[in-house]
Amino acid sequence: MATQQALLHAFDSLLQPERFRDYGPNGLQVEGKGEIARIVSGVTASRALIEAAIAARADAVFVHHGLFWRGQDGRVTGWMKQRLALLLAHDINLYAYHLPLDAHPELGNNAQLGLKLGLQATARFGEQDLGFLGAPADGGSFSSTEELASHLEKQLNRPVARVPGAQGAIKKVAWCTGGAQGYFEAAIAAGADAFITGEISEPQAHYARECGVSFFACGHHASERYGAPAVAGHVAGQLGVAHQFIEVDNPA
Repeated sequence: MATQQALLHAFDSLLQPERFRDYGPNGLQVEGKGEIARIVSGVTASRALIEAAIAARADAVFVHHGLFWRGQDGRVTGWMKQRLALLLAHDINLYAYHLPLDAHPELGNNAQLGLKLGLQATARFGEQDLGFLGAPADGGSFSSTEELASHLEKQLNRPVARVPGAQGAIKKVAWCTGGAQGYFEAAIAAGADAFITGEISEPQAHYARECGVSFFACGHHASERYGAPAVAGHVAGQLGVAHQFIEVDNPA
């Protein structure tokens, strides 16, 4: 059992949200009960996740994508009303951390994706140092774009969109989870042979072909499944609180 504020302090101390310029508020987004015995973690504060947390008798939900974003319509109607109504009716706390959760060097989305893929980071790049740059942890390389794509699909259990760059071995890999296709140019400048992220937009295909750096889009949700359970599980263990990760399928 832990207090609501003890949990907030633990998350803030670990993730240091004050260091980031973000797109919405990090921390406690919806206040619930004061004493917390069980945390459910997930990627997004969707109605499906909230309903699953209620069924799991959770006192708190910890996510990467919360409810509130800069510039959104402030009216509590439709889907927003439905999600808030469930949280408030069941007195559930909602904690959300966006960029701070991406950036944590050991437990964050980028670090955990690297661990999942067998990549070892040696440097950071891009705005707010969110991107990771490194190589296969075993000291080897990928022989081709096709080999790396096959590895990604096997590890993430989903199809991967790819745009090949130059032919030959891929030794230096850059990655940044979610909607980080805008980091591709910084990855190219950092000397990467390939860049892995969640999404691709129209310009990135041209950059890949023209600059000889392969681009891989693994899915926004698929690339960000690992940070939330790692952080929530770590903090839950520190405070003696039960933790459960709930996966809500998302094709994105």
